[in-house]
Amino acid sequence: MDRISQLPDELLLRILSSLQTKHVVSTMVLSKRWQFLWMYVPKLVYDDSYLNPAYGKFSRFVDRSLFMHEGPVIESLHFKLGRTCGSGDIQVWIRAAQKCCVRELIINIVTYPTSILPITLPRSLYTCCRMLVALKLSNAILVDDASSSSVSFPHLKKLSLVNMKYPGDEFVNRLLSSCPVLEDLVVRRNLRDNVATFNIIVPSLKSLVLRKSSFVDKAHGYVIDAPSLELLEVFDSTSGFFIAKSNMPNIVEATVVLSCDHPEQILCSITSVKRLYLCTKDAHLAGTIFCSLLSLKIFIVEKQWSSLLMDALRNSPKLQNLIFGKWAVEPRQCWSEPKSVPECVLSSLETVEWVKYKGAEDEKQVVEFILRNGSCLKKVTIKTESTSDREKLEMIRELSYSPRGSPTCRLAFD
Repeated sequence: MDRISQLPDELLLRILSSLQTKHVVSTMVLSKRWQFLWMYVPKLVYDDSYLNPAYGKFSRFVDRSLFMHEGPVIESLHFKLGRTCGSGDIQVWIRAAQKCCVRELIINIVTYPTSILPITLPRSLYTCCRMLVALKLSNAILVDDASSSSVSFPHLKKLSLVNMKYPGDEFVNRLLSSCPVLEDLVVRRNLRDNVATFNIIVPSLKSLVLRKSSFVDKAHGYVIDAPSLELLEVFDSTSGFFIAKSNMPNIVEATVVLSCDHPEQILCSITSVKRLYLCTKDAHLAGTIFCSLLSLKIFIVEKQWSSLLMDALRNSPKLQNLIFGKWAVEPRQCWSEPKSVPECVLSSLETVEWVKYKGAEDEKQVVEFILRNGSCLKKVTIKTESTSDREKLEMIRELSYSPRGSPTCRLAFD
């Protein structure tokens, strides 16, 4: 302990920041060197997520330690709260956060199967946290405020809303419009969020992650206007709608996992993307040119899978890396070789990975087409679903003797 005590305060505070606050405070008894050090720790974590019968003791500990904190800034204030927490306590702690100039506030209400109604967060959240740079909320209720001007987060760059309940669509509009410099937004919706159309109109937004539970009404969806977006992740298995009101010319990476009938509504807005993961049952890509796409991971649930794959290759003239897979699609369709070879196959495609390969005739024909015409291919990897060694050997034999457009192309089986 004496050796640790000789370390400079800055390093000791960094070490203490990795501990739960109750353990940090206990270091005050170690020696005079440690007696007041805990009061300056820049990251505080209060965890009452377990079933604690002595919640009052926990509440008093939080009150006292926040009141005694002497640091000029708290970089991160994290609450993990169980079902015994009260809204009144959170209101007190939010006001304390204002005094301590908190930069990141995390309120995570841990739910249980037998949990009572979700906890309502106080209105003071909108007025006492205007210095926040990051705000993360989960499993709670946000309430409306009669005065629209009272909702203001002028410095907020990161916002995460997980399984929250809102006053309605209009409140969401006002909440996001109150964040003029917002760059990162995470939204996870559930059955009780009380929002039909989640409008995300944020010109400054650079990263957007959207997840929607399969229990949410399929008539619910998103309208997005975020022209500065660089990263997009959408996971929606509800067949809800998705409308992009503007193109995203700065987009670099996108993950689109959708069950909706018209994914082209979002795909048409991200044509500048460089890395794309697409999983959909209905991806009509004809006419959607991905002029900058270098890496594509695509999984298709569709009878006409081979046509969709060719569309993807044809519309990605600079594609270098392809990962492809399909789920069971019956009945099988005959594949007709296209009259022209996609540009990327001739001039840029370097690696291909085929996932869930079964060795069916249509699959074999498509792989042979790529091998025969891929003049820049370096490696083609086939990952089979078969558990039979005999079937695997037959697949290897069939493809190993296929003509190749690139003399350096290596065929690998997994």
